[in-house]
Amino acid sequence: MKTVNYISVKETWQREFSFYIPVKIRFSETDMFGHVNNVSPFIYFEEARIAFFSHIGVFQDLSDPQDGIPVVADLQCDYHKQIYFTDSLKLYVKANHVGNTSVDIHYLGINQDKDVCFTGRGRIVKIHPDSGTPVPFTEKELEKLNK
Repeated sequence: MKTVNYISVKETWQREFSFYIPVKIRFSETDMFGHVNNVSPFIYFEEARIAFFSHIGVFQDLSDPQDGIPVVADLQCDYHKQIYFTDSLKLYVKANHVGNTSVDIHYLGINQDKDVCFTGRGRIVKIHPDSGTPVPFTEKELEKLNK
């Protein structure tokens, strides 16, 4: 796996993941060579992030948006190995760093041969829907995100 700036020690970083979702590569996500389009991992990130937040119990009740809503502030993906239509993936997700109003989420995509296909990270910020200003996490949210 190539070196990326958000991973200091690859083996330690990988061992910190426990939550994952399975990803089945759809034909519509590939090009004419059966290779997964470079935008598809970002779709997988969204699906995994939502499942992860549901699993730990944050951002589930957005009925009162005045309490703050999660938005993606930045998102990046590093490609390590090509992915094809016939592949199946495990997409791991973890909260790597939790701040007062944002959380840095990391992603790890591994194929059926246990090869790292892509890694990624993104900052999610809790904001007020009207003003767009950051809203602090509640103590309960911080506890769940830091587990």
